Amino acid sequence: MRDQPFELGGINHLALVCRDMEATVAFYEGVLGMPLIKTIELPVGLGQHFFFDCGGGDSLAFFWFPDAQEPRPGVSGPGCRPDQGALASSISSMNHVAFQVPAEKLEEYQAKLRAAGVDTSEIANHDDSEFGISTEWNDDVFIRSLYFLDPDGILLEFAAWTRPMGQPGDVVHRPNRAATPVE
Repeated sequence: MRDQPFELGGINHLALVCRDMEATVAFYEGVLGMPLIKTIELPVGLGQHFFFDCGGGDSLAFFWFPDAQEPRPGVSGPGCRPDQGALASSISSMNHVAFQVPAEKLEEYQAKLRAAGVDTSEIANHDDSEFGISTEWNDDVFIRSLYFLDPDGILLEFAAWTRPMGQPGDVVHRPNRAATPVE
């Protein structure tokens, strides 16, 4: 193992922006079961900042700003599930949030989300084939996923690794360069 310049212990929190903090709390705490662990009222009417426990010592946070701009699909995020449209979003945007779940619980979790009125994708079996997806769970599948949107259209994913990553053959692609180099 090579020497690491920083002692990182995972993600402390990912901070997103919501339209309605009450609806956000109802979804993340009420539907997904993430405990609300800290609330902050920002000074001079700037808004709010709330934190949810998303497991493993990690948190998901939301800002609410009274004058926040509306999202623009394809710019601020994809605005839809990958099975319903383009996955692309702009540079420096947050494309989606994937929560680690047990692989054997995906079907159960899909049923629970649908029972709560949340529209979900079918379960995706990601593999190294040409199109990156298999119709069934087999030995080539490295991650299984279930996609859905929160009340603001933020793309969320329940994801389950099906084998350890970093094995021979897992890192084989050269990074692409920007069409216009950054100066």
